[in-house]
Amino acid sequence: MEISEQLAVAEAVIFASGEPVEIVKIAEILETSPENAVRLVRILNERYDEYKSGIRIISVNGRFQMTTRAEYAGYVRKALNFKKNTPLSPASMEVLTIIAYNQPVSRGFIENIRGTDSSSAVNSLCEKELIEEAGRLDVPGKPIVYRTTDKFLRCFGLGSLEDLPPLPERNNPEKESKI
Repeated sequence: MEISEQLAVAEAVIFASGEPVEIVKIAEILETSPENAVRLVRILNERYDEYKSGIRIISVNGRFQMTTRAEYAGYVRKALNFKKNTPLSPASMEVLTIIAYNQPVSRGFIENIRGTDSSSAVNSLCEKELIEEAGRLDVPGKPIVYRTTDKFLRCFGLGSLEDLPPLPERNNPEKESKI
């Protein structure tokens, strides 16, 4: 298969799937190595950049998905009559942060850190598909544990959880200099 055909096939597969596609699946379809498949995706993105295309291919946990460029989101919403996304409440953002940095975690863990009931925030984040159930703890009561989703990574422009910014260091009273 010629490189131009490989590029077209990779583009078609990523576009048609709608969900992130594993690079090994793309490589299998193209009958090539995963390394070459990644190279082809990079070439596609370079072409999109060169032509100032409204789309791009992003990597989400080692899988690839076609998306519109963020700078055109307003136009896409307008064309599709999307309502503006409701921003997350401070409580939901706090819960999401706790989950992202400590996952998988139970609701009890979240509430212990926050010092308040977090049911509403957890339910809201599940409805928005930013978090999901990740099983149950093997302790009495078998509480559900939660983790972030690929949608979380896409919404926050992250390729993987390793791309999360470092947490700020807490002030340590012993290290503070005395005046």
